[in-house]
Amino acid sequence: MQTPLVSILIPFKNTEAYIEACLVSILNQTYTNWEVLIIDDSSSDSSFSIVEKFAKNEDRIILLKNKGTGIIDALRLAFKHSKGAFITRMDSDDIMHACKLNVLVTNLLNHGKQHVATGLVNYFSEEGIKEGYKNYEVWLNNLTKTGNNYSEIYKECVIPSPCWMIHRNDLIACDAFNPDRYPEDYDLAFRFYKHNYKCIPCDTIIHDWRDYNSRTSRTHEHYAENHFIDIKLHYFLELDYNPNKSLVVWGAGNKGKIVAKTLIKKGIPFEWICDNPNKIGRDIYGTILKPFNALKDIKNPQSIITVANKDAQIEIKNYMDTLSMKNIYDYVFFC
Repeated sequence: MQTPLVSILIPFKNTEAYIEACLVSILNQTYTNWEVLIIDDSSSDSSFSIVEKFAKNEDRIILLKNKGTGIIDALRLAFKHSKGAFITRMDSDDIMHACKLNVLVTNLLNHGKQHVATGLVNYFSEEGIKEGYKNYEVWLNNLTKTGNNYSEIYKECVIPSPCWMIHRNDLIACDAFNPDRYPEDYDLAFRFYKHNYKCIPCDTIIHDWRDYNSRTSRTHEHYAENHFIDIKLHYFLELDYNPNKSLVVWGAGNKGKIVAKTLIKKGIPFEWICDNPNKIGRDIYGTILKPFNALKDIKNPQSIITVANKDAQIEIKNYMDTLSMKNIYDYVFFC
């Protein structure tokens, strides 16, 4: 088997409680041809000194300080100094299974360029995993097992940020870490999708994904709900919106209203439907809301569905099937 150099990019900030376990898990990899580019993003705890000790004893660990601010600048710096033919990311508070790099490298070598290697993840926490995160883990892993990650890309980020690997030239081709768009991991997944990089199916758990109260995805403003809607709509309009179809927004809750206001601002016409009897027939933002069953009378519709209730989503999916409508082409779920 070939053994290409793998560059592991790790931004870190104030993860002194976890970063040693992260680095030990990398040192324990069965695949050994790797380098770590680990970037301190202005830590105020002992994280830097912990990593510094590792770097002094291991030439493959390269410690740098972020010259900018935030995770995107840190990733740019790490990538700039990397030399690997294959690129992967790692979170400084997570743990790699010993087989992780070997599984990802093997899959990339077997499938070639324009592919993304991923693997199954396991959420864990000292306090226990809440239902929402467990549901996300199950949903994400089911997509990864079949390689059909993009089929639900408008719901949530379908490629876990610390559990992918790609050919260096493919990462460059899709603009690497250059865009200033958050969440950066979701934006990168959309760009993989845009460039039609195939996700390689995998049924092996290779990554332990730690959850805790101060984790960035829980606390940072860029991970607020509105930013997820913004990035979904940005890429939908760029990649999958068909101006020859009649755009329909489903749902008049907060997410539906954000979508509607953005479409109005961009001058994109749309119909608006919902199941709330208190809103049906009302004029909101200059659009009269119609009931769900009005869809069958709308010529050649393409729907953005912002309905969050899981049971309602199943009913909507079944209804779309009765109308012979196809996922992505005829409708997308935004939640």
